[in-house]
Amino acid sequence: MATSVSMGENHGAHESGGTGRLIRVILADTQAIFRAGLRKIFALEDDIRVVGQAETLSQTQSAVTKFSADVLIFESALAPNPVEAVTELLRQAPELKVVVVTPVSDEQLTLDLFRRGAHGILSREVEPEILVDCLRKVAAGEPWLESQAIHWMMDAFRGHNLRPSGARPKVQLTPKETLIVSCVTQGMKNKEIAVRVGTTEQVVKNYLRKVYDKLGVADRLELALYCLSHHVVDGVKPPPMPLDAPANGNATNSAASAAAGASTSASASSPSSDSRNPNPPQKTS
Repeated sequence: MATSVSMGENHGAHESGGTGRLIRVILADTQAIFRAGLRKIFALEDDIRVVGQAETLSQTQSAVTKFSADVLIFESALAPNPVEAVTELLRQAPELKVVVVTPVSDEQLTLDLFRRGAHGILSREVEPEILVDCLRKVAAGEPWLESQAIHWMMDAFRGHNLRPSGARPKVQLTPKETLIVSCVTQGMKNKEIAVRVGTTEQVVKNYLRKVYDKLGVADRLELALYCLSHHVVDGVKPPPMPLDAPANGNATNSAASAAAGASTSASASSPSSDSRNPNPPQKTS
């Protein structure tokens, strides 16, 4: 069976939670009891609604195209190769944010998933309140990292930078590239960046692809860590929001600052890893 089951627990007065933003979630997990437990947890939250569920990979693929959702909670055991599965799911639904649930914390899997575009990774033993916090941050555009994963990411990045100097030549960003990068490190989405620098989202995406190639990074996460390590945008202030611009949401806290303090945090998130797709969002918290 390749269909998914539509859900709809939180309706009416619970749809916005007073914030005006409803987080629509698809649950994809092999265990019905785990899905039922998550639905009970989310039913207590005013701003979260489960709109679909799946128990196989094929059902998940069907669900992400059938239902309009903000976040997919995806069990890694649904696919023999969860990294490739996440890549394909994001190809099907580029705007969807994927939180992967793993049996245990795994360094290589964590690194590979974030490089391919996962927005959050959690172990199955996560506490309910941490899961809800993760969901809200990811839905707001802030990829999620637990404290151990932060250390793995930083170690991997440091190792990346310890390659011979010829492997990553020093480059100079143009003024506009620098402005866009400064916005990325502040956790801004492409839409807000476009408004601030006076261009379009597509132009921002094009600039980011060029910056990725110039700096030798794969995604927003590596870009922010690179900027932190090399002081690329130190002292550069993002352009202010035009007075007549529509409200696009506030920028999040500096990714670099959050990453620097991640070791003291119980759990954290960091600028989005989006598999060379500069579309998704950012930040470490």
